[in-house]
Amino acid sequence: MPLFEMTREDLVECKPVTFAHLEIKEREGLQHVLRDHIDVLGDDLLVISEEYGDWEDARRRIDLLALDKQCRLVVVELKRTETGGHMELQAIRYAAMVSAMTFEQVAGAHEAYLAKRGLSYADEAPDRIRAFLELAPEDEAEISTDVRIVLVSGDFSREITTAVLWLNRFDGMDIRCVRLVPYEINGKNYLDIEQVIPLQQAADYQVQIRKKDQQQEKARLDNRDWTRYQIIVDGEPGPPLRKRQAVLTMIQELSQKGIRLEAISKLLPPSRLRVIPAQLQGTAAIADPLRAQGVNEPERYFTESPFLEDGKTYVLTRMWGRGTEPTLSALRDMFAEAGVSFKAGD
Repeated sequence: MPLFEMTREDLVECKPVTFAHLEIKEREGLQHVLRDHIDVLGDDLLVISEEYGDWEDARRRIDLLALDKQCRLVVVELKRTETGGHMELQAIRYAAMVSAMTFEQVAGAHEAYLAKRGLSYADEAPDRIRAFLELAPEDEAEISTDVRIVLVSGDFSREITTAVLWLNRFDGMDIRCVRLVPYEINGKNYLDIEQVIPLQQAADYQVQIRKKDQQQEKARLDNRDWTRYQIIVDGEPGPPLRKRQAVLTMIQELSQKGIRLEAISKLLPPSRLRVIPAQLQGTAAIADPLRAQGVNEPERYFTESPFLEDGKTYVLTRMWGRGTEPTLSALRDMFAEAGVSFKAGD
């Protein structure tokens, strides 16, 4: 959103500049300012450390490591560029590295940070953290394994925003993008700070939608039909099989009993049992003819278990779901003379 200077007669757009133009450096400039005014990032945060990298073989360091009121560590990754580079990947690696930190480790990092800054109350680090968390003396302080991420940059590329929006769909992920736009007006520097992901006014709504989606997905998985089927040949039941394997096994048994694939193919939709007018063997040989029939994902078919008959190749789909039992019933009833049946297994 452009910034305008309003006069009595007009609106004059103020053109943004870059941090490089203002000769503001990333660490000595932006990082130190945000460190001392961490509240501008939108939440009630306590800076635990700066340039934190207390892990084995660490080549990079977290710009700012903070803590929020829910006992979650917050990784703040800062870039002064207009694209953000690959900061989201870097921040995810950092979040993983600090996710197992204990309260004692966090307090130790905070004490070292305060001491490095020459602050006299460095030895009070544990008490400062407990006070920030509003814990009573008898309350146990436990750092959450969920780590939030705040990406701060002059702007963000489409790749970053797309990645962040996708990652935020998953439970436990909380990544925010804060854009800093500098202006130079009448010899003074101004900074427009805006959280762009998620939008402040939509943050609570997006959290509710994410929780709803997760609940619906869990309910869908809980309600999935995990029934297994036993194929019965001449009265002898086989082992319980998953749906796709049950259909394949029944057709294999029918074929061995002399039922022709041509007859079976008339019972099934063409998308369920593909017919290739050539005798082929092997996944690689079968994949291209399937693509020629409009199959974008040949791996959705049993290309490793084709049926060969009269110079033709018959390939069965793996995708059955609710169509499994009706298909097994139709095959049993149509070719009852073969003595191949089924029952739902345990």
